[in-house]
Amino acid sequence: MAGHSKWASIQHRKGRQDAVRSKLFSKLAKEITVAAKMGDPDPEKNPRLRLAVKEAKSQSVPKDVIERAINKASGGDAENYEEIRYEGYGPGGVAVIVEAMTDNKNRTASVVRSTFSKSGGNLAETGAVSFMFERKGLVTYNSNIGNAEVVFEAAILAGAEDVDSSEDGHEIYCESSELNEVSNILEENLGESESSKLIWKPNVTTELDLNGAEKLMNLISALEDDDDVQTVTANFEISDEVMAQL
Repeated sequence: MAGHSKWASIQHRKGRQDAVRSKLFSKLAKEITVAAKMGDPDPEKNPRLRLAVKEAKSQSVPKDVIERAINKASGGDAENYEEIRYEGYGPGGVAVIVEAMTDNKNRTASVVRSTFSKSGGNLAETGAVSFMFERKGLVTYNSNIGNAEVVFEAAILAGAEDVDSSEDGHEIYCESSELNEVSNILEENLGESESSKLIWKPNVTTELDLNGAEKLMNLISALEDDDDVQTVTANFEISDEVMAQL
């Protein structure tokens, strides 16, 4: 199971979903506002906004919240958010990429640096770890959508590059520039996806023992709790034995 899937199941077990969900709504709304402000407020004419709205809907963000986020941008009263990527090392030398949207770079940098330090990691220069990842599009489907063969065929037809199927569901990867098109074709053949977004996919992973895994989970949780942080990605691998103890 890929790192982000394991992280999702760990959060589920630890009962963090409610806390994460309330933060998630505001993070998704922020992405919608920024996307709408940067381009056309019509999702059909703005691929980034269309993906942001689609992701928000798949996470059950209410329609009025989505509409308010778009109107905020077109009304001209939206904050000026800057998109920043931070890179660093977590416990056990795991590479971590943090994507943020902020109206105060100094505040965000200070919080992110302090969070890394407190969790036994350290913030590095931009570019220090991103070479260990590839920017990809990821479309996920529930396992009940069909078996691995059915999903693989649909993915190839849609122009995807790779499929990872397990009992937890199907993860379909594509070129980052083709995410909008691939997700649209998949939707025509398989129906509404669970999620459709840009990710950092690790080229290499670092396996963690129980102690390292617990420390890394604390770092990721603390980073995700910051309102300025949109996504956190790490190139960790955890064995099933360690997973069972978390």
